[in-house]
Amino acid sequence: MAEENLQENEQSAGGYGAGRRYVARPKICQFCADKNIKIDYKSSDMMRRFVTEEGKIRPRRQTGTCARHQRELAGAVKRARHIALLPFVSERPND
Repeated sequence: MAEENLQENEQSAGGYGAGRRYVARPKICQFCADKNIKIDYKSSDMMRRFVTEEGKIRPRRQTGTCARHQRELAGAVKRARHIALLPFVSERPND
């Protein structure tokens, strides 16, 4: 009885069993889909899409790239950082 009340409360409050659920769509590697896109360390605007605000490389599960292109992308981001096209870390104010 107590478990039923708990589940009803969670559902009504938007908690555990509330209406909508996240359905993970399969992500397609954009480099595999479009063969014209090349991973180049000199194209810093493209590289910024694969880097977080803190400067970390985004993981495959976020970007949807395949393993092969994720390795190439990581190498290109590291090369762009080394020659100062991308920052190693973000510039956050001292809190």
